[in-house]
This record gives sequence, structure tokens and C-alpha cells, in this order.
Amino acid sequence: MKVNVVGTSGSGKSTFARRLSQAMSVPYIEMDTLYWRENWQGCSDDEMSTRLATALAASDGWVLDGNYNRTRPIKWQDVDIIIWVDSSFWRTLWQSLSRAVNRAWTQKELWPGTGNRESFCRSFFSRQSIIWWMLKTWRSNRRRYLADIVNPAYAHIRFVRLRSKREADALIAELTIT
Repeated sequence: MKVNVVGTSGSGKSTFARRLSQAMSVPYIEMDTLYWRENWQGCSDDEMSTRLATALAASDGWVLDGNYNRTRPIKWQDVDIIIWVDSSFWRTLWQSLSRAVNRAWTQKELWPGTGNRESFCRSFFSRQSIIWWMLKTWRSNRRRYLADIVNPAYAHIRFVRLRSKREADALIAELTIT
């Protein structure tokens, strides 16, 4: 099975995607790992497309974590299910704040080999802040995914919208039984 987990930064999509890939015993592919290079430099669209296509072709089944809307023609070409982690605004904000503090405090490298780490300055006083990004994109992401669910171009794809941990747990149980 090929799954793309989407949702606003801080919604819980990465945590859910990791759990799902482990439960399904398929590779977990994080789009941020494919995109980010050293010193917070992103790769070009062509390089991202190549990296993504290579990662997806490496296995018959996978759980892909990430939005990166410009990559839809590649990632949604053969996808079976798109899972939208649609956490409430306040929950997403809280999770973004908690994650930013934790990452800035621990200084853990975010993507292997990049040296990229969060700092308090970057997280709370910068336009590159993940919190700022969450505030800026929460509403537009919601509109986009609501439109995608009813878009005839994606009628061949099963969409699942998760709004709670209980729904997430139930879906993992369903997908691992199948």
C-alpha cells in the first residue's frame, strides 16, 4: 500500500506517519529529508522531483510524510490513500510551540547530514519560524485539502481525514488488518 500523510506543520502528521509505517512494515519517507540540505538550503524542484521519484520507486509500499504540493504529479501518481491529519488550530499551535521549544533546547539535528537545528531565535523571532509557517498555512491548507477531497481529478484516490487520536488509532488498526 502507498500512503501520503499530509497536514499543516505541527498537526502531528510525522508522528502518525512513523507509527503507520511501522505498523504496516513499509518504509517511512520524510519529504523534509529529501528537500533540506546543509545550512537550511532547499533543493531545486528538479532535484526534489528526482529524489522523490527515486525514494518512491525503491519499494512496493511506503508511507510518505509531507505536503510539498508541487510534487503531487509524482507522489499522487500511484498513491492508494491520502491521510489528512486535520488537527484543530489550537492543538496544532500548541504542538508547534512544544516542538519548537524542544528542538531548540535539545539542538538535535533535524535531518541527517544537514547540520540543520532549530534555535530559539529561528523558532520565535524569525520569518523562517515553523510557528510562523503554521500560522500562515493552517487555514489555506485546510481549504486546499477540503477541495482535494471532492476534486474529480483525484476521484481514484481514497482520502481519509483524521481529527483525533482515536480516529488515527482506528485507521492504523484498519490498515494493518488489511
